[in-house]
Amino acid sequence: MSNVPVQPIASQITSESPPDRISVELSSRRTDLSLQRTRMAADRTLMAVIRTSLSLIGFGFTIFQMFQKLVEAEVLKHALAPRNFGIALVLLGIGALILGIAYQIGFMLELRRERVRLADEGLIHGESRFPVSQTLIVAALVLTLGLFAIVSMVFSVGPFG
Repeated sequence: MSNVPVQPIASQITSESPPDRISVELSSRRTDLSLQRTRMAADRTLMAVIRTSLSLIGFGFTIFQMFQKLVEAEVLKHALAPRNFGIALVLLGIGALILGIAYQIGFMLELRRERVRLADEGLIHGESRFPVSQTLIVAALVLTLGLFAIVSMVFSVGPFG
């Protein structure tokens, strides 16, 4: 062990501190910021999944409703293929969203574990928070909407029936 005094608090580092301590402090802060950027990139990826899923769910539901209304108006005698295609699109959107949410949760848990490990080892300060992902909340709400849509389409019940 070295007898070099350790400066545990970042606020003790100033422009008057030795250059090597300044360098270590700045590196630690950059690492902490890079973890935050990685978290935000994961949120942007989930937003792309939400957009794609919402498009699939919306197009599938629209196709389903359009052909159902044509059958009800007796313009078409039956429309099983378009109905099934609409249901398939909604299911595909729901499946993509479930996979995106599962990936986001797994990735964020691993990123948090890594951040705690780095903070425990004193490599970063870990002062900034990792807030709850608003994107994940929106994804869960869109998933709920998609589930309501598929139940409505298959069983002709619910708020969209």
